[in-house]
Amino acid sequence: MKLGLHLVNFTLPAGTAALAPMLGAVADAAEAVGVSHISLMDHFFQLDMLGGGELDMLEAYTTMGFLAARTRTIELGLLVGGVTYRHPGLLAKTITTLDVVSGGRAVLGLGAAWYEREHQGLGVPFPPLGERFARLEETLQICVQMWSSNNGPYHGRYYQLAETRNVPQALRQPHPPILIGGGGEQRTLKLVARYGDACNLFTSEGAPGVAHKLEVLRRHCANEQRDYGAIEKTILYLGPLPSGAAQADFVTDMRAYHALGIERVMVMPGAQAPAAEVAGLRPVIEALAALR
Repeated sequence: MKLGLHLVNFTLPAGTAALAPMLGAVADAAEAVGVSHISLMDHFFQLDMLGGGELDMLEAYTTMGFLAARTRTIELGLLVGGVTYRHPGLLAKTITTLDVVSGGRAVLGLGAAWYEREHQGLGVPFPPLGERFARLEETLQICVQMWSSNNGPYHGRYYQLAETRNVPQALRQPHPPILIGGGGEQRTLKLVARYGDACNLFTSEGAPGVAHKLEVLRRHCANEQRDYGAIEKTILYLGPLPSGAAQADFVTDMRAYHALGIERVMVMPGAQAPAAEVAGLRPVIEALAALR
């Protein structure tokens, strides 16, 4: 089992000027201890549950470019991008660029988007949920086509592209992995089975809830004639970053998810001393890697 970082806090005691040094220190510490993946939220206002829009929030893909320059082995992707925020053709180009400049480490994380406040605040259209899911599927189709040898047009209900040209192509072949976020049983997990290379669930559902979602995904894979085992299963741990004596308890908790087939857990550093917290994760990473 692997461990990744999900960075969500950008309001620092030392102020905005400390953000770049903090991100660099976190990236350095993550490389040193063997973190497998770094993800960011795709938001423009900080979430209400994390303090609200008055707090600092960085644009995700610009930040990913910075992290790409500070790392050498860690995968980089959003958990997850909102489909409403970028035109599909430009999104595919953005992910391709991140993949090229990172040496083949980009992941396309994508979901249907949900945070209505920032849509309204910044003037971004926020269509009904059904339309957002339809746009999500068209976006996935466009990205896959742009990562293929097919440079021809795409004609969908919501998006029309005269040519799906993408030069240079991504280094990672056949394309950067596609992670589809969310556990909706009727639509989201069906899209995972149809297009995804990875899915992400949440520890808030508990091991029985995650087991149920994975069984639903297994059924969708059977219907889509897709190899269930080829899809990476990940979870986001919603508790505090494990430290000290709590690390052993965390590994024990993760053992149940590992038994279900979860291959990576994402944890969230705090805002006070994130690099030091990450530097202390080596025992956890080694213990998770040893799970059998």
